[in-house]
Amino acid sequence: GSSCVCQPGYRMVSSNGGSSVICEKCPENMSGVTQDGWNCITCPKGLTSEGKCKCLNNEILVERGINGVLLNEALCIHCNGSEQSFSASDVSGNRCVRCEQTFINVSKNCDCSSPNILTGGLCFSARERSPPKGVATVRFGQLGITLTSAWFLKNMQSSASACWLYSNLTACQALGNMCVMNMNSLSSSSADACGLFQYIYVDTARLGNVHSIAFWRHNLPWLYYGDHPGLASQVLEANHFPTIFSFKETDKDVKLQFIAASFDAAGNFLKWQNLEGGILQLCPDTQTKLNAAYAFGTTYQQSCKVSVSKILSDFANPVFYDLFLEYNGDNGQEYLWAVPVLNLNLQYNEMFVNQGSNMNNWFLTRRFFLVDTLSGKENDLEKPPRVIRIASKIAISIRLVSHTQRGTIYPPLLTIAYTDVLVQNPETQSVTVSFSVNYEMNQSEAQIQTDIALGVLGGLAVLWSLLKIAGWKRRTGSSIIDLQTVLKFLLFYAGELANVFVVITVGTGIYWLVFFKAQQFVSVLLPLPSQEENFVTYVACAFSLKALQFLELLISQLTIDIFFIDWERPKGKVLKAVEGEGVIKSAAAPVSIWRTYFIAKEWNEIQTVRKINPLFQVLAVLFFLEVVGFSNLALMDSSSSLTRSSESYIAPWSRILRFGVSAALWLAIAILQVIFFSVFYERFVEDKISQFVDLCCMSNISVFLLSHSCFGYYIHGRSVHGHADTNMEEMNMNLKREAENLCSQRGLLPNTDGQTFQISISRKMRQHYDRIHETLTRERGPARLLDSSANIFKQTTRTYNTMNKFLSSFIGHVHKEMDYIVKDKLLLERILGMEFMEPSEKSIFYNDEGHSFSDVLYYGNETTLLIFDILFFSIVDLASQSFVLAAILTYLQQEIFRFIRNTLGQKNLASKTLVDRRFLI
Repeated sequence: GSSCVCQPGYRMVSSNGGSSVICEKCPENMSGVTQDGWNCITCPKGLTSEGKCKCLNNEILVERGINGVLLNEALCIHCNGSEQSFSASDVSGNRCVRCEQTFINVSKNCDCSSPNILTGGLCFSARERSPPKGVATVRFGQLGITLTSAWFLKNMQSSASACWLYSNLTACQALGNMCVMNMNSLSSSSADACGLFQYIYVDTARLGNVHSIAFWRHNLPWLYYGDHPGLASQVLEANHFPTIFSFKETDKDVKLQFIAASFDAAGNFLKWQNLEGGILQLCPDTQTKLNAAYAFGTTYQQSCKVSVSKILSDFANPVFYDLFLEYNGDNGQEYLWAVPVLNLNLQYNEMFVNQGSNMNNWFLTRRFFLVDTLSGKENDLEKPPRVIRIASKIAISIRLVSHTQRGTIYPPLLTIAYTDVLVQNPETQSVTVSFSVNYEMNQSEAQIQTDIALGVLGGLAVLWSLLKIAGWKRRTGSSIIDLQTVLKFLLFYAGELANVFVVITVGTGIYWLVFFKAQQFVSVLLPLPSQEENFVTYVACAFSLKALQFLELLISQLTIDIFFIDWERPKGKVLKAVEGEGVIKSAAAPVSIWRTYFIAKEWNEIQTVRKINPLFQVLAVLFFLEVVGFSNLALMDSSSSLTRSSESYIAPWSRILRFGVSAALWLAIAILQVIFFSVFYERFVEDKISQFVDLCCMSNISVFLLSHSCFGYYIHGRSVHGHADTNMEEMNMNLKREAENLCSQRGLLPNTDGQTFQISISRKMRQHYDRIHETLTRERGPARLLDSSANIFKQTTRTYNTMNKFLSSFIGHVHKEMDYIVKDKLLLERILGMEFMEPSEKSIFYNDEGHSFSDVLYYGNETTLLIFDILFFSIVDLASQSFVLAAILTYLQQEIFRFIRNTLGQKNLASKTLVDRRFLI
């Protein structure tokens, strides 16, 4: 559109470029125009559509003499196709050139006449034995389409004949490329490109092999490894790669030096190419990231969508690759190791084969391509293809030799999968492509060890659960195995099995974290994402079972029986008017209830006290993961650095390492918190549990609580001073006397300090306790709904006084038929957490050296709470791959369950102690 030309039959008079052109019509007797367009000439054999002279085939056009003078009439000179010239016109018809050698060999001239066979620009004698007649079809199995390829139709038969008859190296390469474009079809009944290649391969065994490789015939490309069963395992595992690799950059063998020989579709060798140039990646990426793909131990994954229009423009001509791994021998000489290819689209009898995960069923090949826009062209090679084939998945697998200590690997494997695309609208069509470099090792031994550990620890969990259910039956005072017993056993077993899964998963995560990141010479490689499924399942099982245990723990703490025994006695008598009688009588002075309210309020406050600070725990873990950079240890690369450059390639996450890093940080920070609170904070600042026991003693109130029907805890708070309801002066005097040892000791027994006990009560004692509570329940039952609130309050007060009197008399050994003894627990009883002696006649008070009553509080169940938090954090992180989201949700669930525990615990406390809930603020 930027210049003008003369029409046919017109010669050019002048031309100054662009539209400045002057044309003149040629005379009738010289109607032709010369090739340069400036002169008119007579054409004896006619004109072309452009108005220029034409000649017959095998003739060349001559318009000027040797001195450049224009002839009046053009000449058509016949090229001498016979001996000695053996010449024919070139494609443009401008000069005679020597004809193709096969013409000379077959017919002794440049004419391939019958009965000789002309195909693909080559001449073959009918008398010579030729390959079978080929079928120029290509099957696109994913689309169910079989096409007659214009490229195959033009070149396949000639390439096969030239390769077979003349061992023409380029023709053999071209035939091999056509076989690769047909997905290495193994059909023995079809004479397609692969059938012709196999025919020539078998017939040319006499030519010998290349580099002593049985599958690589002289003059033929290396396409197959053979098809007998078990060959793939021999190729991939019989020999180790003859060098070792390291993770440290000071070592020379820290990168995989892949190199590829490239060929065009016609079989011409192009060049050697290093894979670090990104020749196998169809996705755009920076050079730094591409180079990182081949750093040993760094898992590389890349995925993107590529438009079909871009593929058609960038890959107009397919390129074929033979992949090698370069290494140095002991003598310093450079060697190449052929990399086998596993084509997931490999055809067999025109059908796609699911090769499966069994290596013995694999059929390995060598040559591959990225994009084929050639074989899908029908009828005309100048037209766009109807179907294209794209390498949508390319994966290089590096497999470590088992039990190696020096970084020895098996030969690498290239796995490739193709996608067939029916070209309809290239601008809107796209294909998802991926490229990855994976490092793997045989995980069967690790899985066996995990299964053994799971079996052994699971069996121990069963035994431990049986012991716990036996202890629970004794504490409930029941010897009948009923449905409740079975359900309780399953709950115990769920909790213990959760601990088994936690031990296995945390141990596995920390093992891979330490041994993979710290190694110098490679001895272990991380499990692949597909091999992490069992691990993720174990974490999910651990969380589910631990959540079940946590809910059971929460329910049991919200249903305990508790009562505050007030030892305070009236100091005198007061005058009191008797209602309805009009008289005044003397009565015992009332005892203040404020001490009981105060103790109830303090108990309510310590219900959710923990040995760690949950908010600090979450923030500290998140700080170390995201700010300090411990999260970088969870990347699937060999680096143990906590920082990564923003420009460098960031490897994908390992779920095992993410769990290992987060669990290790949770445990480390929690242990440090527990040590700090137990060693420093509770000793020098505040110990709420011990202070509660002291407060009970100063308030002259004991705590009687039952976590089971016949088992519980007792805090002896009877004041050694007789009274606690006194003024400040007397209270300070009492404290001073106690500090100077001028009064008796606080213990339940004389001359002892033991204030806390585990109690195992008799059935008779429990029945009497329940009868007192039942009076209140009956008074509040449905039949009393119309009673006034005053009657309810009166009944509550009566029940409170009755219970207080009964429990105080029980502690004071008043009821001989419901007496108790005090003794120490056996060491084995402490270890197993159960009691061997059954309290049939007398209840038993076991001396408690610690504060075991905290078992009904959050404080005494820190291990369960901590494990539940770790698993909750890990489950959220594994699902979202976000430490920040996991931290936020973990803190929210802590607050939600703390609110539930406080609210319902407060309600239960008011119900069981008969303390008005309005005072529990």
